[in-house]
Amino acid sequence: MIIDEDWYEHTIIDHLVDSMGYEHLFGPDVRRSSENYQDVFIPDVLPEALSNVNQGLPAKAIDEAILKIKNIEGGSLEQRNEIFNDYLQSGVEVRYFDGKEERNEIVRLLDFNHPENNVFQVVNQWTFVEYSEKRPDIIIFINGMPLVIFELKSPSRVETDASDAYLQLRQYMKQIPSLFVPNVFCVMSDMTETRVGTITADEDRYVAWKSVDGDYSETKNASWKTMLDGMLPKARLLDIIQNFVCFNDTSEKIVKILGAYHQHFAVKKAVVRAQDAVAGDGKIGVFWHTQGSGKSLSMVFFAHLIQKYLESPTIVVITDRNDLDDQLFGQFTRCAKFLRQQAVQAESRQNLKELLEGREANGIIFTTMQKFSDGDEPLCDRNNVIVMVDEAHRGQYGLTETIDENGKVSIGAARMVRRALPNASYIGFTGTPISTDDRNTREIFGDYIDVYDMTQSVEDESTKPVYYESRVVALHLDEGALGRIDAAYREFADQADEASIEKSKHDLGGLDAIFDTPETIDALCRDIVDHYENNRADVLAGKALIVAYSRPIAMKIYYKILELRPEWKEKIGVVMTMSNQDPEEWFDVCGGSTHKKEMERKFKDDDDPLKIAIVVDMWLTGFDVPSLSTMYVFKPMKGHNLMQAIARVNRVCKGKEGGLVVDYIGIAGALKQAMKDYTNRDQHNYSNMDIAATAYPKFVEKLDVCRDLMYGFDYRKLIFTNSREALADAIAEGTDWLLEPKRHEDTENFLKQCQLMNQALSLCKSLVSEEDQHEAAYLSVLRVQVLRLTGRKGNGGGGMTYAEFNKRVSDILEQTVHADGVINLFDKNSVEISLFDEAFLQEIAGMKEKNIAVESLKRLIKEKVRAYQRTSVVKAQKFSEMLQNTLNSYLNGMLTNAQVIEELLQMARDIMKDRDDAQKLGLNDEEMAFYDAITKPQAVKDFYNNDQLVAIARELTETMQRSATIDWQKKESARAGMRRAIKRLLRKYKYPPEGVDDAMDTVMKQCELWADTKIEE
Repeated sequence: MIIDEDWYEHTIIDHLVDSMGYEHLFGPDVRRSSENYQDVFIPDVLPEALSNVNQGLPAKAIDEAILKIKNIEGGSLEQRNEIFNDYLQSGVEVRYFDGKEERNEIVRLLDFNHPENNVFQVVNQWTFVEYSEKRPDIIIFINGMPLVIFELKSPSRVETDASDAYLQLRQYMKQIPSLFVPNVFCVMSDMTETRVGTITADEDRYVAWKSVDGDYSETKNASWKTMLDGMLPKARLLDIIQNFVCFNDTSEKIVKILGAYHQHFAVKKAVVRAQDAVAGDGKIGVFWHTQGSGKSLSMVFFAHLIQKYLESPTIVVITDRNDLDDQLFGQFTRCAKFLRQQAVQAESRQNLKELLEGREANGIIFTTMQKFSDGDEPLCDRNNVIVMVDEAHRGQYGLTETIDENGKVSIGAARMVRRALPNASYIGFTGTPISTDDRNTREIFGDYIDVYDMTQSVEDESTKPVYYESRVVALHLDEGALGRIDAAYREFADQADEASIEKSKHDLGGLDAIFDTPETIDALCRDIVDHYENNRADVLAGKALIVAYSRPIAMKIYYKILELRPEWKEKIGVVMTMSNQDPEEWFDVCGGSTHKKEMERKFKDDDDPLKIAIVVDMWLTGFDVPSLSTMYVFKPMKGHNLMQAIARVNRVCKGKEGGLVVDYIGIAGALKQAMKDYTNRDQHNYSNMDIAATAYPKFVEKLDVCRDLMYGFDYRKLIFTNSREALADAIAEGTDWLLEPKRHEDTENFLKQCQLMNQALSLCKSLVSEEDQHEAAYLSVLRVQVLRLTGRKGNGGGGMTYAEFNKRVSDILEQTVHADGVINLFDKNSVEISLFDEAFLQEIAGMKEKNIAVESLKRLIKEKVRAYQRTSVVKAQKFSEMLQNTLNSYLNGMLTNAQVIEELLQMARDIMKDRDDAQKLGLNDEEMAFYDAITKPQAVKDFYNNDQLVAIARELTETMQRSATIDWQKKESARAGMRRAIKRLLRKYKYPPEGVDDAMDTVMKQCELWADTKIEE
């Protein structure tokens, strides 16, 4: 059995057919509406399926709906896909004449309530022609519409993986965009890795579906089958299409969202609990999904789905701060089409009452907690009100009544809300856990509905881990000052709402004398600038937040950093609330609301010069910038406030190892305390985030492992030099040493361990000595050289692009010499030129580093052989066999370095000679491939002169260009027609000559290869 892409394709098809009852269709056998292969839909399925779904509607209505979905015009693929998605979820509005009058109806494309009324088909090799001709591996059609597209890669080929499938999907979207207009989501898989995503998703936003039934305990064992069983049972797929796909568009771009597995199962659990709560005690429960894992979108999915299961509920969304209200409201506003209604914000308690009283059902109303404290009369006594509370874990949600020393009575906010909405049901959403001693939260909401903790989120790559670095010592504070900071931490309460701010100011007021001195601000800013420039400026987009102790201190930090770096005027900015009493010069820096929106736009743009934002309270919750990787903390925080703040740097971004929190205030104890309420495995994995105890030891360990693997090559005496040439020689010699065949296993291990060393270094660079950084950079260059020379991406070892490679070389040279003139044998654009350049071949032959010479020649020849495998049957077989035989002899010790180099050089020259022969014959590459095929049997040249052979080759090429049709290699009738055309031509030349029985077989193979390649192109 050959375990290749074709085998994997049929394995998936068999599973969908045998386990889920899909019907299998072979694409080339499906009747198309014309010969141009531009059918997006299956012609014989769509009309009948829609008639079955819409029983009672006349054919005219169905025909009008089909016309509309076939002709979604104008705009980008994303815009057309958004329109089609609305048709899928809500139906198609049609207007038609029934013979008496014009009528309006809605034609449903899917029957969500009765899955068995829909037609589910899995189709492989469906050819589609638009800007070019393409053939996706597998498409799932429902009612004749292509809703899920698979792109697969062979489980057994090392050189391709799921990432290649992603790139191919992106190419399809450019070349055959119309096939993706109805698409719900795409799947990319190489069997080892299976991920799903939408047409707008970057590769890092394609995620694994890791559960079949909502159990998270076995997610580490998730496989390609988990995704099939978890997403593609008929009822489940329809549920996902209807309830877990939405558009979250911004002014800059269209963003299509597919709910992740943890969102899907958690929301389904929440809806069941809501149904019970409305009929019972009103306690739906607490929905705890760690920060950064999509809690806001889960709230949208819940608000959408609950409308289906409850009788037209009114949804009240409560936050405790105006900026959070705006952020969450913005999320719901962007998803208004999906929610089928526009959310509104209550401007006051009276307005909230009017919004509630003015309806008996429906509506999504946003309000802040403060609006419930302005009175105590009921606002609404209906029981079809669902209250969704954001960040439902804070002290102000209490039910108790307290009296202070002045006799002032304070009533818990939850009690106020319950008094205002006495018959409502309550669900709390939080990104941090409920404190173990917080009875209030459980009394209000009930127990957890679903827990998706930090460990699970990082494992799923929904978020990245956060690390911590203490630099308090950089402020040069004395022991007394440090003691006062610790004491203040023990004293101050969580800052939760506006009512507690005065208390927290009082608790921390004594720290002003420490934090607000010119000496402290100067030391702080100098250290931030130094740390950022040397360690963080080149991490991803270089985005960083500075969290300031107070608004005045935020401004002092801004002015001081600009004093130190005047050229940073566009690089740094301040985002904070302003009042009319603030100094006029602050307004020049901070502006008003439009300024904040502009700052947010700029900070979220990776290419914008704004890299560093100074904040006080804003942007510390609900603010997502995936590339943000560094946070400088100069503000006391604890508990959920601290955990929410540091989660700003945990978002997923390509190339991101984790977020780094740089501490100037002493938050280590607060971090450990906050982790006590997390799950046991979170405490085990993340209770110590300090890079000095995590990333740095890992770096030292992996550096030592790499040193051990390099034992026998004393590179350390070579690399600490000011000579660019000496360092370049050390790189070449080290690479050559690693490429010695007898070290193959050690070299493979070195590649993996060096990558792990790099990952740790990216987080703890500020703790690593210049000497160790230099050594690590040198080892990393060797790693990339080996990967490039052997033509690999690195796979599990994390291959680099050429730009990344050049950056790595620059890193090592920064500490020694300028980077111009670095060795560049590996420029991908020079590969073919080099192979046909005799001077270059001589240069390779004369290299001192013989293993590099072998790998360079081997790679160049392999790439040419791969090219022949797409164009010439004869040359591919000839040079593939020659290369394999030579390498086998080399690896078995039968050839020395010098001998294998000579054989590879001769092979390169043979390839050059073949090209020269074609030029002498006046044949192009296609014609030469046919010439090689007809002349492969030696006896052929005894029967024909060379002019005849050239004529046959040219005419064969012309015949193929005329007779190769779409799907020829899939349809036996087309294959037979091609064979007849070829045989007629060859009979004219009396080919093959008598006795040369295998000649025709070679020619036919070449014709098939030519047609295959042309069709794919």
